[in-house]
Amino acid sequence: MDAALNLQHRLEVAIDACRQAGKITLAHFQNNVAVEDKADGSPVTIADRRAEAAIRETLAAHFPDDAILGEEGGLTTGKSGQWIIDPIDGTKSFICGVPLYAVLLAYEHEGQALIGVMNFPALGEMLWASRGHGCYWNGSRAHVSTTKTLADARLMCSDFGMLAEVAGIDTLQELFKKTKLQRTWGDAYGHALVATGRAEIMIDPKMAVWDNGPLLSILEEAGGRFTTWDGVATIHGSNAIATNGFLHEQVMKILVRAR
Repeated sequence: MDAALNLQHRLEVAIDACRQAGKITLAHFQNNVAVEDKADGSPVTIADRRAEAAIRETLAAHFPDDAILGEEGGLTTGKSGQWIIDPIDGTKSFICGVPLYAVLLAYEHEGQALIGVMNFPALGEMLWASRGHGCYWNGSRAHVSTTKTLADARLMCSDFGMLAEVAGIDTLQELFKKTKLQRTWGDAYGHALVATGRAEIMIDPKMAVWDNGPLLSILEEAGGRFTTWDGVATIHGSNAIATNGFLHEQVMKILVRAR
């Protein structure tokens, strides 16, 4: 598959595209950027649109036969695999001047997630992975932690209030009681913390494909697991759990009891 799809070249282009898009977002970050509300009520800014447009231009120039799906620009059809863009994951953090937002880019072919890139431009952090070739954090190999007990685990979530609403307050209380530390270092950054061994669990009660895009490749190549709450390893789920692998089944059992 590598030879046919030239994954290394695609990865290099993806990294560059995310880096350039990150620079675009930084020009608007903490700069009183105007905010609009989309039809679904979620916020969007000119930074989102310009960053996605730049990524699309780069991808189209290098891979004109590929499909491109973006959160802001929708689907451009193609004959080959599909790129998936979230130009700013964590727009609410972005517009508040909080640096935990990310530029996300993924590539899938025949339903298999093959490439994932996460750029946190305001933090100077980037993670990337391609199937079978490991996960890297600013150029060095990234690995999940080896923590094997919930009592020593650090739990992340984008929104604990939403988690309580979806899974139930009893489930949330059980997760809090059984884990060592709980923080809302959320959106893509929570998943990045798991992939780099700085946290063990990240739970998201609501996800879209552009949120999930790079996470499966990155978490698995770092030695962890990324699934839906039903245990399916996919980027097309509506919710997500990322763990270091050792704790995945324990977390799943708690969430299953709530459903």
